[in-house]
Amino acid sequence: MYKNDKVIRRYSESFKLKILDELTTGKLNKYQLGKAYGINPTTINEW
Repeated sequence: MYKNDKVIRRYSESFKLKILDELTTGKLNKYQLGKAYGINPTTINEW
């Protein structure tokens, strides 16, 4: 039997809006934001 070591992270609505605001202003792209905040760019796509 394998152990699942994945951590499920929940982000607040205000945090998501902050990231999306930075993305839409064009300051950083989703890859840069992901690296800066420790978020997978795919997660940002899902928001």
